[in-house]
Amino acid sequence: MPFIVLTIGIIFLLLLIIKFKFNTYIALILTAVLVGIGLGMPLEKIATSIQNGIGGQLGELALVFGFGAILGRLVADAGGAYTISTTLIDFFGRKRLQIAIVIASFIIGLALFFEVGIVLLIPIVFAIAIEAQVPILYLGIPMGAALSVTHGFLPPHPAPTAIATTLGANVGHVLLFGIIIAIPTVYIAGPLFSKVAQKFVPDAFTGKPDLSKVGKQRRFNISEAPSFGLSVLTSLFPVILMTITTVYELVINKGVTPKHPDIVDQIVQLIGSPGIAMLISLLFALWAMGAHQHKNNAQITETIEEAVRSIAMLLLIIGGGGAFKQILIDGGVGAAVAKMFVGSSISPLLLGWLVAVLLRVSLGSATVAALTAAGLVAPLMTQTGVDPALMVIAIGSGSVAASHVNDAGFWMFKEYFNLSIKQTLLTWTVLETIIAFCGLVGVLMLNMVFH
Repeated sequence: MPFIVLTIGIIFLLLLIIKFKFNTYIALILTAVLVGIGLGMPLEKIATSIQNGIGGQLGELALVFGFGAILGRLVADAGGAYTISTTLIDFFGRKRLQIAIVIASFIIGLALFFEVGIVLLIPIVFAIAIEAQVPILYLGIPMGAALSVTHGFLPPHPAPTAIATTLGANVGHVLLFGIIIAIPTVYIAGPLFSKVAQKFVPDAFTGKPDLSKVGKQRRFNISEAPSFGLSVLTSLFPVILMTITTVYELVINKGVTPKHPDIVDQIVQLIGSPGIAMLISLLFALWAMGAHQHKNNAQITETIEEAVRSIAMLLLIIGGGGAFKQILIDGGVGAAVAKMFVGSSISPLLLGWLVAVLLRVSLGSATVAALTAAGLVAPLMTQTGVDPALMVIAIGSGSVAASHVNDAGFWMFKEYFNLSIKQTLLTWTVLETIIAFCGLVGVLMLNMVFH
C-alpha cells in the first residue's frame, strides 16, 4: 500500500507542475499533505511532519546556501569568476574544458556538501560557458557527475563516512577503492554522457538558462579584475577550512572524535563545520572581492541583496522537497522497503546497492537512503566475509541512483539550468543512474580481484 500511495503522489505532483503549471513549492507541500493522508498518518501529525521536513532540510542548508550564494556573487561581481574562466580557457583550450570542470568539481566536491559545491561552482561554470561559447549544460553535466560521485563514494563526505562507521570499514580503504572507481565513473557519467545527451535531448543544450540566478554577467578588463590566485583562493576558502579540519582529525585524532576535546580540537571542529566555514569564507570574500577591489559599502550591499533574492524561491523549493521526504519517512515508506528484504539470499554487495536504490527512489535523500541501507545489511557483514570498504561504496553508489522529484538535487539542477521536468529527468536523473550502475560494476570487479 505505501508504494501505491507513493506512486500516485509522484504522478499527482508531476501533473500539478507540468500540466497545471503550479508553483513547484506549493505543489510539493500540497502533495506532501495528500500523501500523508493516503499513508494513514494521524492528521494532527501531518503538519508537524511537514514542518520538521522543511526545518531539517533548511536548518544548516539555509545558512550555507545563503553565505555560499553571496560569496559566489561577490566573486562574480568583482570579476573573479571572469578571471578564473578566462585562465582555465587559456590553459586547457576549448576541447578540454570539460576536463577542467571535472577536476575543479572533484577537488571542491571532496570537502563540500553537494549543495554547497553546486552553489560555488555554478557562477564559474556559467562564466566559462559564456566566455567559451559552449552550451552551459555541456559543462553542467560533468560538474554534476563529479560532485555526485564524491558525495556518494568518498570520505570525508557525511554519508560514506557514516556508513564506514556503521559497517566498521577502514576509511582509508574506502577512499582508495572509491577513487579507483570514481575516476572512470566521472568520465562515463560526465564528458561521455554529455555527448550522448546532446543527441537525444538537444533542446536542453540549446535553451538559455536563467542567468538571474547567478547575477548579471559582464566583461571585465584584466587590470580591474582580481588576480587568478586571489579569485581561486576566495572560491576555495570553504574547501580549505574543511580540509584542514578533516586532515587534523585524521592525523591528530586518527579519525576518531575525542570524547573530551581540548580547546584546539574544538576550534578546529568549529571552523570546519559547513556553516561556520562559509561564514569565515564570506568575511574573507567581503575583503578580497569587496574592499580590496575598491568597492564601497553600497555596491557590496547591492551584491548581497541580489544574491539573496536569486536563491529565495530555490530555498523554498528545497524546503518543500524536504517536507515531502519527511512525510514519506514518517508515513512508513522507508520501513516498508526494509521489510521487503528480510531473510533475502541475494549477494550482500548487490543487496546493499539494491536497498539503497529503492530507498533513494522512495525517500529522495541520498544520505537517508545510504544510512538506512547500511543498518539493514550490517548484520550480514559478519556472515559473508565481504570487504566492508566495498560495501560502503556499493551502498553509496546505490544511494545516488534515479534522483527525481523528491530530491533537492533534482530541483537545484532543474532551476539553475532552467530545464523542464522532462529535460531534467532525461539529463540529471539519467546521469545519477549511470553513476549508480558504474559504482556497482566497479565494486563487483574489485570484489573479484581482491577475493
